[in-house]
Amino acid sequence: MPELQAREPLIFELSKPGRGAGTQFPPRVAGSAEIPAHLRRAAPPLLPEVSELQAVRHFTRLSQMNFSIDTHFYPLGSCTMKYNPKACNSFAMLPEFLGRHPLGPEPQGFMACMYELQEMLQEITGMRGVSLTPMAGAQGEFAGVAMIRAYHRARNDLGRNEIIVPQAAHGTNPATAAMCGCTVKEIPCDADGNVDIDALKAAVGPATAAIMLTNPSTLGVFEHKIVEVARIVHEAGGLLYYDGANLNAILGKVRPGDMGFDVIHINLHKTFSTPHGGGGPGSGAVGVGARLLPFLPIPVVGKEGARFRWLTERDLPQSIGRLSGFMGNAGVNLRAYIYMRLLGRDGMVRVAEFAALNANYLMKRLQAAGFEAAYPGRRASHEFIITLKRENKLYHVTAMDVAKRLLDYGFHAPTTYFPLLVPECLLIEPTETEAKEDLDRFCDAMIEIRREMATEPEKLSSAPHTMPVRRLDDVRAAKQLDLAWKPAA
Repeated sequence: MPELQAREPLIFELSKPGRGAGTQFPPRVAGSAEIPAHLRRAAPPLLPEVSELQAVRHFTRLSQMNFSIDTHFYPLGSCTMKYNPKACNSFAMLPEFLGRHPLGPEPQGFMACMYELQEMLQEITGMRGVSLTPMAGAQGEFAGVAMIRAYHRARNDLGRNEIIVPQAAHGTNPATAAMCGCTVKEIPCDADGNVDIDALKAAVGPATAAIMLTNPSTLGVFEHKIVEVARIVHEAGGLLYYDGANLNAILGKVRPGDMGFDVIHINLHKTFSTPHGGGGPGSGAVGVGARLLPFLPIPVVGKEGARFRWLTERDLPQSIGRLSGFMGNAGVNLRAYIYMRLLGRDGMVRVAEFAALNANYLMKRLQAAGFEAAYPGRRASHEFIITLKRENKLYHVTAMDVAKRLLDYGFHAPTTYFPLLVPECLLIEPTETEAKEDLDRFCDAMIEIRREMATEPEKLSSAPHTMPVRRLDDVRAAKQLDLAWKPAA
């Protein structure tokens, strides 16, 4: 186990008056003399005075303290932190891509890539049209519900403002529905993790606009009755929205369009391995069935003969409009396109097969070691849930204690306490990119932590012990967060 690291000094603590890296100073900005005197600084900004080498070493050391997919196993359930191939970055940063200007002539090479990306996503999802303009999953969700609202309004069906949300939905779904002016009607899941069909039948009615769900759900299981769910909602006049935050388990196996879904948002930064985390960048492309084609957000790439062009309001007058300037996160979309080209059709099938294989292997090994699966009668999809409610009662340890202790063993924690309906849960997603040896190391760490629960529970309750920052008071950190350095008085 790694030794306890000394605290990294603040860069201000390295500062000495007069020290600096003069060759790195920015050039004087032309025209700065014309800035009015009352808008100019009266004194230099309070920045640390350090040498170039001190600055390089300081920020390099800080970067080495981070957990990242390039340095650690990152089994973050539902959020898919898998390897981003460096080839995707290299190709997306070709000068011909980086040098283009969005206000210049329509860049045919880039637009050809985006058109093909739209076509591939249509094929993967079984949808009739795709827009790449949403900048993140949350914006993709918003676009999906906005299109549903626009569809009902175009039919003068103004009373449809209820969105049905199962208990196992992603936590953002109710917020998205509310942002679009809808009311949320929650329905439960049954003991096997499926949507409760009787509750769904009771919930639908003349006010039903749509149901928001994903399949597999956040419970890590595939919704067996999805065709029946689609029939019930459609017969009631509603639509089906698919939260495509994660398609890893179904690529090449089943398509949301074939399940009966009318709209999907796709997190390209999860399934298709583009850079992800830290609040961005992202891409929440949306796909739609025939009913919602007229309402796609613009611009969309169209093809006329051998030439590509942007489809705008003139082409889609019922569009819900623009969600971002130009083409969304173009660099992220390019990386996803390249990743999909590298995989090919057969490679995408292997993604699903290995994602499911790795998840089921982990689940079975942990079950054999005494951990309790939340749904022991179900096969895992790309992820699965273990519940520590029994260990919590016996040893007074929590899921958060296990998560913190995993850091000491060199692993980022799985998702904790989500979904909310499973007590003391860990939602574990190994992804398809991890080798069996790394999965075994993770299992060995979990087994050792399980031993510590019974013999040394204080090791868990006070973990982590080897990180630069020890256990925080989460409530105080949330309410009294202090990230600003202030000079001593």
